[in-house]
Amino acid sequence: MSDRIDRIRERLVETFAPSECQLEDESALHAGHAGAASGGSHYRLRIVSDKFEKQGRIQRHRLVYDCLDDMMQKEIHALAITALAPSEV
Repeated sequence: MSDRIDRIRERLVETFAPSECQLEDESALHAGHAGAASGGSHYRLRIVSDKFEKQGRIQRHRLVYDCLDDMMQKEIHALAITALAPSEV
């Protein structure tokens, strides 16, 4: 499981060069859930990047989903995102 977190974090760092990137695996909180049963994990992300400046919340989420596109629905079942620009911290 930590390999998956490492791969997710690596992609996020490469794409967004964040000043902060906190990624937590919350899969244990969703045990028995259909997504968890199929192998997808639940994560909570807090990321701060210059790339989110002047972007709305939906656009920021789209950028994160695009970064992790091939992992979504297979390895990542759910991703709770808090994406902030440095000016918002």
